[in-house]
Amino acid sequence: MPQNLLEMAKDLVLAQIQAQKLSLEEMHSALQHTYASLLALQAQEESNGIVAVATPETPTAPVHWRKSITKHHVTCLACGASFKQLSVRHLKEHHLDGKSYRVTYGIPRTQSLSAKETTSRRKQIVQQSRPWEKAPTYLKAQEAKERKQASVAQRKKIARAKA
Repeated sequence: MPQNLLEMAKDLVLAQIQAQKLSLEEMHSALQHTYASLLALQAQEESNGIVAVATPETPTAPVHWRKSITKHHVTCLACGASFKQLSVRHLKEHHLDGKSYRVTYGIPRTQSLSAKETTSRRKQIVQQSRPWEKAPTYLKAQEAKERKQASVAQRKKIARAKA
């Protein structure tokens, strides 16, 4: 934060110089005084529990939703911030959920709100771990299939023995 305060102090002093209210000789002392004042204000705000909120940069032109989802990141169309995926937590900051965000910006219901690389990596992990094979319904169906195959094999064996 001190770097931001120094930049703010510099901007204030430069504005005074440009407005011809401050001579170049007085610049150094004015810069030090302004910086000290800003530091004191910051300390006072922190002691009173006031938190300075940085406002994110707003995009200069509206971005089409297709361009907001790239290989490595997805850009929030509400604030312009970039993420690997738009989380529920972030969308709540804009008083939105996934469905309302899609409706607001005309994004199809089936479109993932994550970067293409993130989506493909997750797909690859799921295909490797095959979680559906651990589901109780899948296991039950596999047991039934094995019993059916065993009974068919038993009938064939009996039919061969009779012949």
